[in-house]
Amino acid sequence: MNISAPVTFFIIEGLQEKKMLMFGVFLTIYVVVLCGNGMIIYLVRTDPKLKSPMYFFLHNLSFSDMLYVTVSIPNLLSGLLKKEHVISKPGCMVQMYFFLSMGSTCRAILTVMAFDRYVAICNPLRYTTIMTKQVCILLVFAAWCFGYGMVLPALCLALQRQFCGPNRVKHVLCDHSSVVRLACDDTTVNNYLSLSLAMVVLLGTFSLILASYVCIGKAVRGMGRAERMKAFATCASHLIVVCISYVSATCVYVSYRVATFSPDARMIVAVVYSVLTPSLNPIIYSLRNKELWEALTRALSRCVASPSAHRKTIPIS
Repeated sequence: MNISAPVTFFIIEGLQEKKMLMFGVFLTIYVVVLCGNGMIIYLVRTDPKLKSPMYFFLHNLSFSDMLYVTVSIPNLLSGLLKKEHVISKPGCMVQMYFFLSMGSTCRAILTVMAFDRYVAICNPLRYTTIMTKQVCILLVFAAWCFGYGMVLPALCLALQRQFCGPNRVKHVLCDHSSVVRLACDDTTVNNYLSLSLAMVVLLGTFSLILASYVCIGKAVRGMGRAERMKAFATCASHLIVVCISYVSATCVYVSYRVATFSPDARMIVAVVYSVLTPSLNPIIYSLRNKELWEALTRALSRCVASPSAHRKTIPIS
């Protein structure tokens, strides 16, 4: 490519070997994510017993997880069916923005869920008066605004960069760091800004979650054994998801900051990170939550009973 010609498209170079195997793997993961999180959304919206704030937040977490993988996996699947995975420059920037914003939104919702658990355990008598419907909607709205707003400065700076040289992205998607390093001009400000925003999103949300659980821990110390077990059961699923999410995010951050990591290793770590939590969330919450299992049983019973009831109403001629 001519060094002076502006770049109008990028070539995604990740996962170019064993394409059909990779296609099958990622298609399976995508279906699992959609079905698992879609099941939670359906149950929360249709079952009258799942109307507490916890399930309202879980509904939003499942929806954000579905959007998170939808931003990247369908385009990846399309690229695996082609000789070269090509994406336009505007399309690349759009994918970059929504991938980063959805990741930030998921963390903000996990933070809101930690606050909900804090109120439920530390202020049980005031829970219904604090976590009203209006407050829950406001918290979720703030989480989505946080996710989409935090990424805007990084996107605006990336749009100002000049791309006139190599256009091959060593990743499976338009990752911010992988794209920005292809710019012809100085990207120092981009790098410092993206690092600062990542620290705010990761450390900021993690600090609030940690503070919530410190307060929960202090409250639980004064409870009896039965109350402690009930509090632990209430928080267990959320704690597991938080640990998986932040440990995997830390691994991605370390892979980008340690020079000894090869581009392929970084790419594999990033791919696992992007699909791990959305895939495991429905499994973790379903296995650890009796109310969700009971709601699923009721939904299946309704599905089985409906055809039978319909057949009984058909007159015999």
